[in-house]
Amino acid sequence: MTVEIVCAGCGADTMVKREPVYDGFKRIGERFVCVSCGHVYASEESVPFKKKREMAVFSDADKSPQPRIFKSDDLQKNCRHCEHYVVNPFTQRCGLHGRVVEATDICGQFEAKDKPEVGS
Repeated sequence: MTVEIVCAGCGADTMVKREPVYDGFKRIGERFVCVSCGHVYASEESVPFKKKREMAVFSDADKSPQPRIFKSDDLQKNCRHCEHYVVNPFTQRCGLHGRVVEATDICGQFEAKDKPEVGS
């Protein structure tokens, strides 16, 4: 949050302090006070905050293209979606090869699971 202001009371480049306002033990709002002269602003909208200058060293044209690791058809050809993928609480196995696999492994003998019909 920007705290730098050009004070309307003293004209200085300074900062604003947020002070809580209480009614007994209940917080009812905030007031904004210049740290140099003590000028109190009526609301946050009336505080003359300085504009934050952002430096643009690089443009969007300088960014590298998003890397693509998999082809679009390879994304669904992993063991998690294979007919032979056997899930066990302790390990996952390939029913075709009998070896331990991870859900994201890719195999050349992939066979898609039959998708169950929903709502029938």
